[in-house]
Amino acid sequence: MEFIEDLVSVIIPVFNAGRFLDRTIQSVLGQTYRQIEIILVDDCSKDNSAQIIKTYMHDHSQILYFLQKKNMGAGVARNKALELAK
Repeated sequence: MEFIEDLVSVIIPVFNAGRFLDRTIQSVLGQTYRQIEIILVDDCSKDNSAQIIKTYMHDHSQILYFLQKKNMGAGVARNKALELAK
């Protein structure tokens, strides 16, 4: 994995967070600092979280989405996001 200088990684563990995702993602995208990657790790949500994230991914290349194979908790989701961070 390549380290990118001055890049800020925003890590967002997701589990059935559909009702919060619009505001969360908009908040990060609204920052004035532009060297940002947004890493969302979905811990097997059963709601519309994946659809919301994929909608944002269509227009924002700095968003990375990863779906866990099974529910393993927020700590594991955060650690996975750290692995994916540049």
